Amino acid sequence: MAAGRGTRTWRFDAGRICLDLVATERAGGVPGTCEQLDGPAHLARWLTDARLVPPGTVLTALDDTWVTRFHELRSTVSRLMVAQLGGPEADGALDQLNSFASGAPPGPCAVRGADGDLVRALSSAPDCAGLLAVVARDAVDLLTDPVARAALRRCQGEACHRLYLDTSRGGRRRWCSGEVCGNRERVARHRRRTLATPEERGPEKEIPPGVE
Repeated sequence: MAAGRGTRTWRFDAGRICLDLVATERAGGVPGTCEQLDGPAHLARWLTDARLVPPGTVLTALDDTWVTRFHELRSTVSRLMVAQLGGPEADGALDQLNSFASGAPPGPCAVRGADGDLVRALSSAPDCAGLLAVVARDAVDLLTDPVARAALRRCQGEACHRLYLDTSRGGRRRWCSGEVCGNRERVARHRRRTLATPEERGPEKEIPPGVE
């Protein structure tokens, strides 16, 4: 699933909001990827599209400092998740994550909208520390939940490093997105087979149903 406005398309298919934040960084080597949170306006849009703040929330205090802090949290989460997958030890990252998580998240409340229906609002104006805490606590929950932690995966797409939770039946999901990396892999496989000789092709192999 993707969401966005204008020229920005966010990736909200990682299974956890903390991993969705990690997906906003540039995916090294993946065609067309770039730094998604490159300024206050794009961070404000991501916070809304990620449903960390209700639509229409005015974040008057949001500035470059917020962007820097969200980049710091993103790097911290990424390092910890990569370490879980056998990557380098994330020295100091756990203390940093716990510090981010210690903030006071904004409290949700239900209010009447213009049409009389109940809509979600926040009990107070959200600040940077509170919103960082929401994402950091999600990462804490993931890292301390054995079931969720065991479902953590890295995309098998060529040059893609994105992380996701594999909740598919049988745990057979291979890509962060079947529509993006999965489709790119299928196209590349078809191209290789088209260019190969009959001997090189061998028997046709299909991707099993249900593998994303």
